Amino acid sequence: MTDRPVPRDFADVETWVFDLDNTLYPHHLNLWQQVDVRIRDFVAAWLKVSPEEAFRIQKDYYRRYGTTMRGMMLEHGVHADDYLAYVHEIDHSPLEPNPAMGDAIAALPGRKLILTNGSVAHAGKVLARLGISHHFEAVFDIIAAELEPKPAPQTYHRFLQRHGVDPLRAAMFEDLARNLAVPHQLGMTTVLVVPDDSKEVVREDWELEGRDAAHVDHVTEDLTGFLRALQR
Repeated sequence: MTDRPVPRDFADVETWVFDLDNTLYPHHLNLWQQVDVRIRDFVAAWLKVSPEEAFRIQKDYYRRYGTTMRGMMLEHGVHADDYLAYVHEIDHSPLEPNPAMGDAIAALPGRKLILTNGSVAHAGKVLARLGISHHFEAVFDIIAAELEPKPAPQTYHRFLQRHGVDPLRAAMFEDLARNLAVPHQLGMTTVLVVPDDSKEVVREDWELEGRDAAHVDHVTEDLTGFLRALQR
């Protein structure tokens, strides 16, 4: 039996890369559930199928292509702009300002960037509600990724090249373990942000897997506390 590799540390990290949804705000807010419902409705209307069949297709494409949008584009010729505008038209009011997390992010040495499969517009609304927009240098979204979502390797390469990030001196925070495989392979220190076990979350079973994967260096259910601990 092979021993688990020693987790990478943060001693040389100068760039901090964060996913957006379910990473920078708690899973139990279930904000993404609103998007999930609108994706189902979009699929149902576009393909003229029942909500039940649309949900099945939605989740199948999500697993196979990284996002439902990618599957709808490749399989059915959907235009990204139409899709993104519709599915991100949600109520962001469950999000509240989080100055404690903002302070923890601000105290990290170096650059802070967002890498998301969502849109810049959606990211802007989320960051504004959290009150942490000013802590981030830039948002790299699905459009910047040329509509190829994480975990596609080329998406991470585009991100690193555009923003001049050395992966050997970077850390990646994500809520999906599969999205950390390529960053870890590239040399990044990886952190999986998992739901608080005391709160009810709406997720697919496979989305909650992977905390024991070799490409996951650290796991936390408290991002703010984790970031504060790095500064001690």
